[in-house]
Amino acid sequence: MVARRTAVAVVGAGPAGLAVANLLRRAGIACVLLERESRAFVEQRPRAGFIEEWAVRGLERRGLGEQLVAKAPQHAEFEFRFAGRRHTFRYGELTGQRHFVYPQQLLVTDLVAQYADAGGEAVFEVSDVELHDLASDSPAITFRTAEGAHRLDCDFVAGCDGARGVTQGYLPAESTVKAHHDYGIGWLALLAEAPPSADGVLFGIHPRGFGAHMARTPDVTRFYLQTAAGETEADWPDERVWRELQARLAVPDGPIVEGRLFEKRVLDMHNYVVEPMAYGRLYLAGESAHLVAPIAAKGMNLALHDAFLLAEAFQAHYAGDPARLAGYSAACLPLVWQYQEFSLWLSDIFHHTAATADNPFAARIAEARMRRLLGSPAAAAAFAELYIGKDADH
Repeated sequence: MVARRTAVAVVGAGPAGLAVANLLRRAGIACVLLERESRAFVEQRPRAGFIEEWAVRGLERRGLGEQLVAKAPQHAEFEFRFAGRRHTFRYGELTGQRHFVYPQQLLVTDLVAQYADAGGEAVFEVSDVELHDLASDSPAITFRTAEGAHRLDCDFVAGCDGARGVTQGYLPAESTVKAHHDYGIGWLALLAEAPPSADGVLFGIHPRGFGAHMARTPDVTRFYLQTAAGETEADWPDERVWRELQARLAVPDGPIVEGRLFEKRVLDMHNYVVEPMAYGRLYLAGESAHLVAPIAAKGMNLALHDAFLLAEAFQAHYAGDPARLAGYSAACLPLVWQYQEFSLWLSDIFHHTAATADNPFAARIAEARMRRLLGSPAAAAAFAELYIGKDADH
């Protein structure tokens, strides 16, 4: 077994892990980044694409956002399509904030290059990852690569390996609460070789179920369709997909442009939060600690928020101040729960309109909320503030 030592072992090369690793390297703190998949895989894996302005500016201030700021289109409005009509919602005018459209794989590609190509140590395609002695002052990680077994001794472990990673499982059940919410529906996530049907985001509020359109590139569009619990991709042939997208999203002067569908994935819509986000020398960030369904496009933003706080807490520790690490979980969780609450609230509007037969009360309440949002300047301003997220760094 090959044994060595570092200060911080970062598990997971998503936005959270890569941001932490980059910030540690720039601060002169030794770290090693471990990732289960290949570099090519993480640089191509399609994920979220909307980054809130506070997160973009946070990356920019830390020297990690140059490509994003230079290349990403910006959105400051979207359309609700409700009762056969367009309803443009200009949240940029209400908040002074925008979204930057930058698919996660592009951000990951940028962050991998900034870390690995600048001398940071990253080990891809690791397996059999195990964490040891987390409650001690000398934790360690063992893992395997194609070359054999390895042991990495460290001061701390940053668990950034997502909802299906291994690090979350090391939080002891007796002192950890995992709060979970299941929406009871799915979303069919689609990518189409089709130019966008609108400049920005369309949210279709319809009795047949929710639909969404999100421009990605001049030639590719992301769509979502609400599905019943238990449905799979096989239940959604192309003909049905386009029929439902036209029904839920099209308006008389705005049909949906069709094209070849090259991705179909049914997403199980659920949320969870792990409290606390730390145990011993293990600190979780991103989806290792909390998952928010893509209803409000909050997940990548929360991952970056965690990463900024965690990297700064590590820096404070090595500068002689342990308080930031001790308070890391408590510092992260207020925004986590704020975004969870907004996701749940928005879900009621998006999805309950389709409950006319099964739950007419919920459907009418959702419609009333929609009318208030569209008709009340005060309600619109409050919604816009939550939709765009934080307006300043933590």
